[in-house]
Amino acid sequence: MIPYGRQDITLADVEAVVQVLRSDFLTQGPAVPEFERAVAKKVHARHAVAMSSATAALHTACLALDLGPGDWLWTSPITFVASSNCALYCGAWVDFVDIDPRTYNLCPKALERKLVEARRLGRLPKVVVPVHLCGQPCDLARIHELAQEYGFKIIEDASHAIGGRYRGQPIGSCRYSDITVFSFHPVKIITTAEGGMAMTNDDALAEKMALLRSHGITRNPTLMEREQEGAWYYEQIALGFNYRMTDLQAALGLSQLHRVDAYVARRHELAARYDRLFASFPLATPWQHPDGYSGRHLYVIRLRPSHSGKTSHRQVFDELRDAGIGVNLHYIPVYRQPYYEKLGFSAGMCPEAERYYEEAITLPLFPTMSEEQQDQVVSALKKVLGV
Repeated sequence: MIPYGRQDITLADVEAVVQVLRSDFLTQGPAVPEFERAVAKKVHARHAVAMSSATAALHTACLALDLGPGDWLWTSPITFVASSNCALYCGAWVDFVDIDPRTYNLCPKALERKLVEARRLGRLPKVVVPVHLCGQPCDLARIHELAQEYGFKIIEDASHAIGGRYRGQPIGSCRYSDITVFSFHPVKIITTAEGGMAMTNDDALAEKMALLRSHGITRNPTLMEREQEGAWYYEQIALGFNYRMTDLQAALGLSQLHRVDAYVARRHELAARYDRLFASFPLATPWQHPDGYSGRHLYVIRLRPSHSGKTSHRQVFDELRDAGIGVNLHYIPVYRQPYYEKLGFSAGMCPEAERYYEEAITLPLFPTMSEEQQDQVVSALKKVLGV
């Protein structure tokens, strides 16, 4: 089976982790801050706060922005559930903004229409989470303009997008947002096994997220409420969590970070080759906006509704799996999940997202993929579609 994504672990990665294993620190040592500094420098951000997962980073980002009961968070329906679950963790309400039919990202036009209505109803969002789906940057400049007009904060869910750029700036620079979140899951562009990171240019937000990731405990005298009782003294000054990244994970991530540009470049090469090979196929290949340079985390095709024959969306998916092609579907609209239906959501609320879900298939794409493997994917799809 050719997987849709796969990590690349080199001897240098293994040696970096082994070095930590032989050191005095396995959890909270020098590797975590070193990794944070390296990522911050790479993406031109002032602060980086490493965490145990991107979900943890999204949660603490929401808390740092004081999202809570009575507040609203809006995000895209075509994303992993963590992009909206982070609002529910805070006791806030969540809602969804339909996607752009070409980029599959949150649509700024749909966002503006929804904001106009929300202002009339007195239900404007406190936070909007645009998702850089497949690594392609959202229209951040326009979303930022709307944030200035309607008063919401922006958390970029850039789980797919490290190594990408928007209008010449690295994703993660937070030029158009308050916080940006990266994921380092194994199928992402670089990995720490599990892990995530929140980027920000705001000193107070960085300090609050760092506090929340470690139980809300501080040893910083300037933050304490009482006089120190001794060198052992610490205080819990907030209700935090155990969301810390380990030195083992950070060492792996730091080693991988050296190859992020090469990984993204290779993904672009493979995606361009797919585009050429699929030129005559009855499907839509991923459209790329000229304002951005995608991280190319995923390669999503869409079957053309006009294509006739036995090959329904489900049949194409199943027959590719049967042929040893590890296709996937990113994602089921979040509001169609049973948990969200119990909250009052129902199918059909975002028409473009529904159309996407009926047509989309994620094909294998990863840096170590060979052209022979890619030819196998193309050949299998050609056979399934009968072209």
